Order: sequence, then structure tokens, then C-alpha cells
Amino acid sequence: MLNNLIAIVVICFIIVGSLWGIGNLLNPVEDNRKNSEGIFLIAENNLFNVTNPTLLINRDVPEKITILNKDFVRHDFIIDDLNVNTGYLYSGQDFTTAIASRELGEFEYFCSLHPTTMRGKLIISENK
Repeated sequence: MLNNLIAIVVICFIIVGSLWGIGNLLNPVEDNRKNSEGIFLIAENNLFNVTNPTLLINRDVPEKITILNKDFVRHDFIIDDLNVNTGYLYSGQDFTTAIASRELGEFEYFCSLHPTTMRGKLIISENK
């Protein structure tokens, strides 16, 4: 009886995992690092956009940033010096904010739950 129950649970996990995988193949998320609607970051595999890209914005020009969690685990997005903190984003959740700073310089962004693998730079420069 116990063996039958274990087999049913294992089969259910296999079916759910297969359906999730097929769903991701049929509905991929576009990886647009910068588009007309601002900066788009995907948190997946404990990285932002596969490479933790350097984000470039102009001083005094609001820049929209959207972070989408496509991972199984929680992530957040923090820039301490600019007071940006998304809070925890669970799988499938996203957060949109805008950054406009009068300060020039480089600012570190990171995920507080995965600080060794999920970190990058935000560079604020003069308007060009």
C-alpha cells in the first residue's frame, strides 16, 4: 500500500514538472535588457539576465526598471545607496520602479538572498 502511494506521488511530480517545462517552452519571456519601456531584468538561475548586466542611465532622467522573477526561489533587487528595494519576489512576480538621481556614479545592485551570484552595477552618467 505504501509503495503504491509513493509511486502515485512520484508520477504526480513528473507530470507537474513536465507541464511546467512545456509551458515555459511555449511561452518564453523575452530578454530585453533595454527597450522603449525602460530596463527589463529577469531573475533566473540565480542571475539577472544571465550576465548581471551593467545598467546605464542618465542623470535627472527617470528610467523605468522592471524586475521579473522566473526562478523557483525568491529573489529581490536592492540598490542600497539609492533606496531601491523590491522586497521578496516569488516565482512569476514582477516589480516596476523608476530611478531618477541627481548623483553621478556607480551603484551596486544585488539580490540579498544570493549576494555572491546576483550582483551588478548601475552607472548614472551625464545626459548625452
